[in-house]
Amino acid sequence: MRPTHIEDYLVQLHNGQWFGWSDSKNKIYANLIIHDNSKTKPTEQECIDGLAQMQNDFDNAKAKKIADKEAANAKLRALGLTDDEIEAFRS
Repeated sequence: MRPTHIEDYLVQLHNGQWFGWSDSKNKIYANLIIHDNSKTKPTEQECIDGLAQMQNDFDNAKAKKIADKEAANAKLRALGLTDDEIEAFRS
């Protein structure tokens, strides 16, 4: 799934339950708390930028998969396969 919340960014920074929320129903940066004293609290901008990068990476990977599939279909058609044959090959 596409990352949609700073929590998606935070969970990949460190292992374990190193952070939490002072209000679990309102998961915003202002409510972010750090449970593990060995970890530093990322800045709000780091969270925003990190989430944006994760979303960009996700979108790029999805676009690449679509482009790769289209390229593969075009190559199979160039070899003389019909769309029905290509579909049969995939299933």
